[in-house]
Amino acid sequence: MKLAKLSLAAIVVAGLTSSSFAADTLADAFKNGKVNGELKAYYFTTDNGTSDADIFSTGVMLGYKTAPLYGLTLGLTAQGSASPFVDADGKAAFNGSMWGSGAVLSEAYVAYNIGKTTAMVGRMFLDTPLVSGSGSRIIKEAFEGAAVINTDLPNTTLIAGYVQKFQSRTDGSGNVGEFSRKNVTTNSSVNIDINNGAYTVAAINKSIAGLTLTGAYAYAEAFSAIDINIAYVEALYEGKVGEVGYVLGAQDYYNSFDNAGTQDDSINLYAFKAGVSFKGINGTIAYSQVSDDVVVGNAVASGLGNGADLLYTDPVIGMPGYNRDTTSYLADVNYDVTAAANVGARYVLAELADHDEDYTAVYGSYKFEGALKGFSLGAQFESKGKDVDGEDLWVKANYKF
Repeated sequence: MKLAKLSLAAIVVAGLTSSSFAADTLADAFKNGKVNGELKAYYFTTDNGTSDADIFSTGVMLGYKTAPLYGLTLGLTAQGSASPFVDADGKAAFNGSMWGSGAVLSEAYVAYNIGKTTAMVGRMFLDTPLVSGSGSRIIKEAFEGAAVINTDLPNTTLIAGYVQKFQSRTDGSGNVGEFSRKNVTTNSSVNIDINNGAYTVAAINKSIAGLTLTGAYAYAEAFSAIDINIAYVEALYEGKVGEVGYVLGAQDYYNSFDNAGTQDDSINLYAFKAGVSFKGINGTIAYSQVSDDVVVGNAVASGLGNGADLLYTDPVIGMPGYNRDTTSYLADVNYDVTAAANVGARYVLAELADHDEDYTAVYGSYKFEGALKGFSLGAQFESKGKDVDGEDLWVKANYKF
């Protein structure tokens, strides 16, 4: 389970400011800047029981970050995508996630660091509990706005942010996603329009050894006349007895709606998990429950952006657990074959209001070393059963430099 954090860029900026990489002149700031990038090749297939489709997409991400000058840093990142062999079925099946050719400037921000505070303004990749862009497809989601991260309090990270535009994976018409106030996606059936912007705050505390406490809140003037409030809390404890590691977690999502009209004005989701690990073998079980409330979208909004997805009972690919009146169960076992290789299997049963779904998945990943350091391969296969049918396969190759 990922822990909440701001954009990696902010962490890097904070680290470089007090280091020997800091520049003395504007020319040195640009000359001593750092370039990073990633090449991607993904192959996805999907079968819903009546039709099937596939897509092969390639992508590139290229970033540049200046050295700090008086605490100021400039960051730029561009992304590009192409699907050269996609047919009509592939375009229809993946038009919202993978079929989107072109390029976009996803990051163009100025960051300022003073002491233990970093502020960022512009386009950026955000990763906070309730505002987070997903990088699971070729094009990574991004936001336009401002964010501040502070670590002055002992063992505590404080985050505040404002976003006014969202860059999706695609525009749904065969082009790469563009920055817009419309249709900010979530990991549920809820789409949010940030007509007048959205706000978020979060706090992460690790004062007690092994225990991470997270609290977050987001607000958006959404759905034209209906505004949404999203709250999230989590307590996660990780410990060890001899060679056996264990983890215990509890989380809760709460949505409330202003001017909901005839619909319910709130919905709640809570979940628990327990896990053990021993000599590279890791096992997890989890349970979640969504209240039976009829709200906008009939689901819990997990936050802004597909990366705002912390639910313990998520399948590897699917995501039924946010729907109203849904009870979900998860069992996952994976094995760290080496420090670079992992294989696993997961089963999720979701009991929705009017039908049941289950998801059975196997997955694996490998990170190369030596001459191929930076290159990684991953594969995920998931089949759906009970009252639904279908299967998905994702194969990913990435090279980071």
